Amino acid sequence: MSKRASDILKLVVFLGIGIFFIYWFLLKMEPDQKRAVWEAFINANYWWVALAMIVSLISHWLRALRWNLLYNAINISPNTNNTFGSVMVAYLANLAFPRLGEVARCATMRTSENIPIEKSLGTVVTERVIDVLMFVVIVVCSLLLMYGEIKDWLYNSLIDKYESLPSVSVLLAIVVGLVVMTWGGYKLFWHKLLRFPIFQKIDQFVHGCIEGFVSIFHLGRMSTIRFIIYSLLIYFLYIAGGLIIMQAFPESKGLGLAAAFTLYLFGSIGMTFSQGGLGVYPVLVQMALSIYGVSVETGTAAGWLLWAAQQAVVIVVGIGYLVYFSQTKKKNNTRQTTL
Repeated sequence: MSKRASDILKLVVFLGIGIFFIYWFLLKMEPDQKRAVWEAFINANYWWVALAMIVSLISHWLRALRWNLLYNAINISPNTNNTFGSVMVAYLANLAFPRLGEVARCATMRTSENIPIEKSLGTVVTERVIDVLMFVVIVVCSLLLMYGEIKDWLYNSLIDKYESLPSVSVLLAIVVGLVVMTWGGYKLFWHKLLRFPIFQKIDQFVHGCIEGFVSIFHLGRMSTIRFIIYSLLIYFLYIAGGLIIMQAFPESKGLGLAAAFTLYLFGSIGMTFSQGGLGVYPVLVQMALSIYGVSVETGTAAGWLLWAAQQAVVIVVGIGYLVYFSQTKKKNNTRQTTL
């Protein structure tokens, strides 16, 4: 299968998943629930929605500042406006085709700053490694903060299907056992598995991730500190976006940081299942809020408003920078032709 055909297939599949979830969710809702969702939309405080959009935009700007630090480490000093524009174009590209954003980022930096694509790709890989680590930290924090609520929610959800549930000690023993077995298997068999190409790629990926993580400590003391601060602020703003959107509804405005962590965790999972989180993201946000007693109607409205606020920023600003980079490319071509 050609790469173009593969990209089109991915787009169809991811869009199909999103559309299916929208249809499925609407299908199971009663007419009075649909009216209640619409009323929640109408009665929401849109000043909070506007603030959530501003917070989203600031997080993208911080991502650009963080990206600049990685460029500085290889003796490149790009204009922050161009790195910010590349970040926005990347998010816009990901709405069109899965994983197209990384390529778009590197291409726009070549257009605007004349930076070779392979050098940009190295910085993007490092960013992805840090993002994965940050997400793991957030998952752990979320589980700790929402332990009581998630335990009751899971228990009530599963008890309908199973007469008895294993105790926490049994679950912990199972997890520890799986970790020990995985580590033992790695030590005993990994060198044999490396004969196969697929495991060679996995090994290269893992080593690349380790090198990418270690590389941030080679930026210089102050740059490393700034990199860590930017990373923490980026994810703080991601979580703050959910906390802000909850203030737009009377039913959820009393919820605090634990709910915001839970909302971000569920929403992030939704982003991976469909194109731009279409359909899935709002459903999972609604499920997250239901853990804290928020009604389906308010949770659905909150999920769609948070998703729409984030995507509106990406679409408007991303298209603006797409035009900007297009004009920059034309000017560069004209200048080269003149010379």
